[in-house]
Amino acid sequence: MPRDIPVGNGSMLVTFDRVYQLRDIYFPYVGSENHCPGEICRTGVWVEGAFAWFADPAWHRTIRYQDDSIVTDVRLSHDGLQLALTSNDAVDFDRNLLVRRITVENHAPQAREIRLFFHYDLHIEGNEVGDTFAYHPHLGAIVAYKRRRYFLMSGQVGEVAGHNVGISSWATGLKEVNGLEGTWKDAEDGVLSRNPIAQGSVDGTIALHAPAVPAGGQAVVYHWLALGESYKDVHDLDNLVRERGPESFLRRTHDYWRLWANKEPIDAADLEPHLVERYKRSLLVMRTQIDNHGAIIAANDTDILRFSRDTYSYMWARDGALVAAALLRADYQAPVTNFLRFCADAMTSGGYLLHKYNPDGSLGSSWHPWMDPSGAEQLPIQEDETALVLYVMWEHYKKYRDIEIVRPLYRTIVTRSADFLCRYRDPVTKLPLASYDLWEERHGVHAFTVGAVWAGLRAAAQFTDLFGEARRSAMYETVAEEIRTAAVRYLWASDLNRFLRMVVFDAEGGMQRDETLDSAIAGLWLFGMFSVRDERIRATVDAIRRCLWVPTKVGGCARYEGDSYQRWSDVPASLPGNPWVICTMWLAQYAIASAETRSELAATKEHLSWACDHGLPSGVLPEQVHPLTGDPLSVSPLTWSHAAYCLAFQDYVRRWHDLA
Repeated sequence: MPRDIPVGNGSMLVTFDRVYQLRDIYFPYVGSENHCPGEICRTGVWVEGAFAWFADPAWHRTIRYQDDSIVTDVRLSHDGLQLALTSNDAVDFDRNLLVRRITVENHAPQAREIRLFFHYDLHIEGNEVGDTFAYHPHLGAIVAYKRRRYFLMSGQVGEVAGHNVGISSWATGLKEVNGLEGTWKDAEDGVLSRNPIAQGSVDGTIALHAPAVPAGGQAVVYHWLALGESYKDVHDLDNLVRERGPESFLRRTHDYWRLWANKEPIDAADLEPHLVERYKRSLLVMRTQIDNHGAIIAANDTDILRFSRDTYSYMWARDGALVAAALLRADYQAPVTNFLRFCADAMTSGGYLLHKYNPDGSLGSSWHPWMDPSGAEQLPIQEDETALVLYVMWEHYKKYRDIEIVRPLYRTIVTRSADFLCRYRDPVTKLPLASYDLWEERHGVHAFTVGAVWAGLRAAAQFTDLFGEARRSAMYETVAEEIRTAAVRYLWASDLNRFLRMVVFDAEGGMQRDETLDSAIAGLWLFGMFSVRDERIRATVDAIRRCLWVPTKVGGCARYEGDSYQRWSDVPASLPGNPWVICTMWLAQYAIASAETRSELAATKEHLSWACDHGLPSGVLPEQVHPLTGDPLSVSPLTWSHAAYCLAFQDYVRRWHDLA
């Protein structure tokens, strides 16, 4: 189920799904550890003997954010309970604190007591072994912990700071053992057990009671979850909330992100307000997926565990570099600088980055083997990842001219990785040696990789020229030109009148062509190796449009012909695959760059609108959508999808001014 509204601050990330259930709690890194790995933390309400969890289908829901902020604006109404609720959730921008404000409106003709319940199905450090939930009377709160991970759950009824602080009732107990479902079942009669402590595979539920809410009136209830590495950490946070009042943390967090989103005037050319709003929302969503230590995480949606028992909560350097490129254009320097430093620390002594990394900088899981089918050793890499870090580092320098940032990274990233890109080539063809493709499925020489390597070497040549290493600069320029020439020789298929997505060379020098049409061939022009006006590129993009655009009411561009990833059984074989936001935005970027007049440019807005139309109401963009229904598929949000939208938006604005 998609994560409709992530809220976070770079060290704590909380996600809610499309029926407003809390599903993930990441701390102390964005992406790790997940203390609620896709389990359901329920919120519900009791009134006059009737009870409903927020996931109940009887609720009418609108799940969005407040404008220009990472504070939610969720509206719920329930005809049977005669209630309407407005909920605002935020992770404080500076402290590891989730604050939730729920305003409850009583639509009944009489005053009623209304009870709100907040349930936590924690798996601290990612598993349920040895967790403890305990009620602390002097705090009026539940504290859960294991080793150096602490969670304090408290609340307040009413808006006056320091008054009616502490939970009204609580339950702790076993779950997932002996047929026990958890303390959330205890809430459904409106009365909790008040069991003071439980350990092992356990959970907890707290209640906040709003007495005598008048007919037509309302009550405000606050709940907060404080995270820390010790009891003192969460105790201090709780004291701070009591002293300042929970409303102050919501207000300051809203103001901070509003300032962040509007720190520079946004030049939107002639783009409509809804496209601009989605642009700012994409920047904000991207920020929720970025760890303060530099890792730009691909996605934090643990429902993908159902498919492979692994997640997207890793830093792929390619995804990170392209997200960084979008942030640079939007003038957000700090997260990109942190990303480059992260990559420098991760860089191997051989000058290449491996498959993917955990948010703490350690090596992530991988399915790329260190040997080929014959048993010979091979590097388990996607070479475009290394090259695109070089590319975005040059983009960073061009934007800010900050040599103090470049200097400590110069040897580690620029010369070490560029030397590797020069070495990692076939001496006969001059093409890069085989590596894995950006889709992580095939091993060979890929068009996308060739374009990225060319861009990385061009960036390195310009850096080394600045640093006075003329011979090195000339070498990088020469190798880049040799790769470009080789791309024409080996990847251009004149009989097909388009470029190939991949070629594979055998030990005897024979070449196999992969003629599958793939949207990732866009790598040949995305990074500048070929002009969009090159007739060979035009012909290739025409073929992509013709064969990969999904011919349904949903539309959008598929990855490649016959794509089976996340393909549902109801999708006809005649369709190339599911439409992806990234691939559709590549077509948008091509159309924008090719426009010769402003009227031609205006027609490209339909691609940007496609992304808006196929996002969630909150503005979150998925990886891909169902080609018949348009429902989001795979992970959501995908950070790269938001970056792709931002890059297309930014390209549009640039081109609009160019065509003045």
